[in-house]
Amino acid sequence: MIEFHLDSRSGVAPYMQLIHQVRHALRLGLLDPGDQLPTVKDVAAGLAINPNTVLKAYRELEYQGLVGARPGVGTFVTGTLSGSSLAVYEPLRRELRSWLGQARRAGMDEESIEALFLSTFRSATEEDIA
Repeated sequence: MIEFHLDSRSGVAPYMQLIHQVRHALRLGLLDPGDQLPTVKDVAAGLAINPNTVLKAYRELEYQGLVGARPGVGTFVTGTLSGSSLAVYEPLRRELRSWLGQARRAGMDEESIEALFLSTFRSATEEDIA
């Protein structure tokens, strides 16, 4: 089961953070059709947020065709975004973890690592388009 977390410094609305986390888990194959999401009550209590925030995220995911609510039972994954097998992701994940270790040993903090990654990602994406 997915465990949600919020980053109050991100500038992204909490409900959008929940949506992104579910979409990332689906994309990476960490959630599969039939898996149950945590209850609205549990997420709201665990993150100390309004239950309506969780409901908004779950409704949007339902609108996107990724989850479905079963009244009295819970919210379940109904769709997937996984494009590649986990076998493809795992070597890349190991390489990324190694890179992150190198960045930390070089004295970079989390914010600097994120900034470097995002700027490199964006420039590489722009080069692919050009």
